Amino acid sequence: MKIFVTGASGFVGSAVVHELISAGYEVLGLARSEAAATSIAAAGAEVLRGALDDLDSLRSGARAADGVIHTAFIHDFSQYAASAEADRCAIETLGEALAGSGRPFVVTAGTGGLSLGRPVTEEDAANPPSAAGARVSEPTALSLVARKVRVSVMRLPPSVHGEGDHGFVPRLITIAGEKGVSAYPGDGSNRWAAVHRLDAARLFRLAVETAPAGSRLHGVGDERVSSREIAEMIGRHLNLPVVSVPVEKAGEHFGWLGAFFSLDIPASSALTQQRFGWRPVQPGLLADLDQGHYFNDAK
Repeated sequence: MKIFVTGASGFVGSAVVHELISAGYEVLGLARSEAAATSIAAAGAEVLRGALDDLDSLRSGARAADGVIHTAFIHDFSQYAASAEADRCAIETLGEALAGSGRPFVVTAGTGGLSLGRPVTEEDAANPPSAAGARVSEPTALSLVARKVRVSVMRLPPSVHGEGDHGFVPRLITIAGEKGVSAYPGDGSNRWAAVHRLDAARLFRLAVETAPAGSRLHGVGDERVSSREIAEMIGRHLNLPVVSVPVEKAGEHFGWLGAFFSLDIPASSALTQQRFGWRPVQPGLLADLDQGHYFNDAK
């Protein structure tokens, strides 16, 4: 069985490729650059040169495979609307190539935009595409159920962590080093969900194998880690004081990350664990940070 993976050389996608190959699958990985192509080939996958906005390459990859896992996203938050539109077009194009086949199509989305003042569950619907900041991956994907695509949505939390992470937590570490303090917003009680990339990769494989059409899966290991706990771990490893920053000044201190780091966005994976027999087995976010590899460059 061959699976086409977009974002195959990325932080999450490369873990998915390794998980699939280890389980005996053939993998076709989308590569935008020569470096990406080299990385994908080294992992043992077949390479398809193309890009998220190269719709012909997406059609070709989907038609050549028995299923698709879509992990790619253009992480340019200064042009978020354009990134979201490119994602919508990519999902629709992949879905069109799979229409009527019943083949599996796993689309990556997030739990972060679904703040309800309690842990988000798989039963909570996504915000409508018209809502401010709403990502359109999920509603676009679920619309394909009517076209006989076995599509499922993989919601990932704000922090997908592990060695090689270049996301939100490394940025917090950089800011702490620049500012000379490790800060958290307000009283630090707001919570983030998290998952290790290897646990997430295993769930992507399970989704390809068994997820029913229209299902939502939560790749969540840590349901809630407070911003203060994150700041304290960073402060301890960098030997910096840990301080509170007023929420209204979070943007001034953290830059573009300030508003996001101030959100209370816990999420649960209880239903996913029950339905798919998946259990996170890798270190949680704080334990992963405590291993020290996040701080090698900072030190």
